Amino acid sequence: MRSIWNGAISFGLVSIPIKLVNATESHSISFRQIHVSDGGRVRYRKVCELDGEEVPSAEIGKGYEEADGSIVPITDEDLAQLPLATAKTIEIMSFVPAEEIDPLQMDAAYYLAANGATAAKPYTLLREALKRSRKVAIAKYALRGRERLGMLRVVDDVIAMHGLLWPDEIRAPEGVAPEVTVSVREAELDLADALMATLGEVEMASLHDDYREAVEALIVAKSGGAFEPTEAVVEPAGGQVIDLMAALEKSVRAAKASRGEADREGEAEAEVTPIRRKAGTGAAAGAAAPKAVGGKKSTSTAASAKKAAASAATKKKTTTTGKSAAGKSTSGTAAAKSTAKTAKTAAAKKTGAAAKKAATPRKRTSA
Repeated sequence: MRSIWNGAISFGLVSIPIKLVNATESHSISFRQIHVSDGGRVRYRKVCELDGEEVPSAEIGKGYEEADGSIVPITDEDLAQLPLATAKTIEIMSFVPAEEIDPLQMDAAYYLAANGATAAKPYTLLREALKRSRKVAIAKYALRGRERLGMLRVVDDVIAMHGLLWPDEIRAPEGVAPEVTVSVREAELDLADALMATLGEVEMASLHDDYREAVEALIVAKSGGAFEPTEAVVEPAGGQVIDLMAALEKSVRAAKASRGEADREGEAEAEVTPIRRKAGTGAAAGAAAPKAVGGKKSTSTAASAKKAAASAATKKKTTTTGKSAAGKSTSGTAAAKSTAKTAKTAAAKKTGAAAKKAATPRKRTSA
């Protein structure tokens, strides 16, 4: 890969010669401006305002426009003579945990390659120190006419540098958040968590630019003369009141289906078909005749009825026997009372006869 900047990393008293290489590239499709009527290319020509002549790139320099409109010329030699330590050096200032870097500050990314055999040893030392500390290095460097802020970290076996925006270049998010007060239910959060868990399981390497591929296919079709324009169906967006719970549930099912996962909850759902009653049948009749399910339930019902009948017969027999026993007991009591009365009467008669005999005088016999 071609280097775009040569310099060194200043790591305390250690200097590491490096080459700066772009770590990213753009695959976006570039369009040219054309004259619609005849398809002719429209070009921008750089013309001097004083003489009206077109100026080639070799004769174009830099200048700063002041408030009154006057231009102050600035040459590359002037910039090179600035008393900056970062003119040709990436100066490491501190080491911080990676989570302290706000992603909003991230800018362009570069690979830092060791420049020469003598740079291999200090380059490896810095790389391994970053690995072991699990921190990133914050550095300052100058590139394309300005001083910049950077973050150094390890990617595989290479030191990478991310350009960072200066803190004062990050705008405060004032007036961006919703101004109305909104309450979110726990059930909605649970569904949002489920959707996040489903959508989060994706390999970054599998992502690609669908729009660029569609534009490339469009260019191929039009260049071959086989392009047939079709009107795209655009759904109205915004201003619609939706059921958030239903939308979340549908999103979770769609995300699982796109990954080939079985939606058990969806499979378990079934349409409920109401039972139609026959004409002339009321609710009471339906309640009096419950639907029997399976043979086991019918057998159990018959056995229960048989057992109930046997219990009723036993109870009736016991009642009859009790009544008979009660009748016999009453007859016995009456007989006993009659016998006792007869015995009492006989005893009284016997006692009276004895008393009468004792009162009668005995006759003496003469000699």
